[in-house]
Amino acid sequence: MKNNKSLGQHWLKDRFILDEIADLAAETDLDSNRPTTDFCLEIGPGLGTLTSSLLRRFPKVEAVEFDKNLADNLPKSFPGKNLIIHNEDFLKFDLSLINEPYVVAGNIPYYITSPIIFKLISATNRPRRIVLLIQKEVADRIVATEGNHTVLSLSVQNYAKASLGPVVKKDLFTPPPKVDSEVIVLEPRLESLVPETVLNTVKIGFSSPRKKLSANLSFGFKLPREDILNFFTKNNIDTNARPSDLTLKDWEKLDNFIHKR
Repeated sequence: MKNNKSLGQHWLKDRFILDEIADLAAETDLDSNRPTTDFCLEIGPGLGTLTSSLLRRFPKVEAVEFDKNLADNLPKSFPGKNLIIHNEDFLKFDLSLINEPYVVAGNIPYYITSPIIFKLISATNRPRRIVLLIQKEVADRIVATEGNHTVLSLSVQNYAKASLGPVVKKDLFTPPPKVDSEVIVLEPRLESLVPETVLNTVKIGFSSPRKKLSANLSFGFKLPREDILNFFTKNNIDTNARPSDLTLKDWEKLDNFIHKR
């Protein structure tokens, strides 16, 4: 079956990598050596190569596939298996219909990576674990630490613990994309690290990422730069700091300072 380029379809067929993704999704209980949940939700199953690995680890798999031809053909590949296919856009899929613990796995299109991630980590019934194969550059940005933070890394890490899985070279896909991919593992937090309003301050602070943060804040919030520098000094923040240098807790202090004036 031909891929649909407009949907960003790049099919991974390397069984070792597919099994590794499924293993990461199937976090096991140490006592029973079984997945901590029986239910996996797969995003974009395509030809069912990852679906096959997931069905060997989970008693129940539901998959959301936008391409109607793929959605119609997929059940025929797994007769007798507990597999349910939803033919719809995942960004419109109603996660609130899921009323049991679940994990998420998928090889997702690069162009909708961020919307998919934020849909999952901000859901009222968040999955226990999210394992996605995404563009390597984006995966690296998400797990960035102090000194290399971006709006994306701070926003995702506010709602989930992020770690990296295996790198997948582009020549392992059919057709090969232009860049390498990497698996990212997200474990949604029960509570966010900082209030969501803090992220609005983060976005303003990153208005010019390469400039000094004090300049961005002074311009964005119409504050005297001297007041901002005094705050930095009192809170052990380098007065020459760039937006990428601050932690979420630093941003929370900064947000409180700005909005309590």
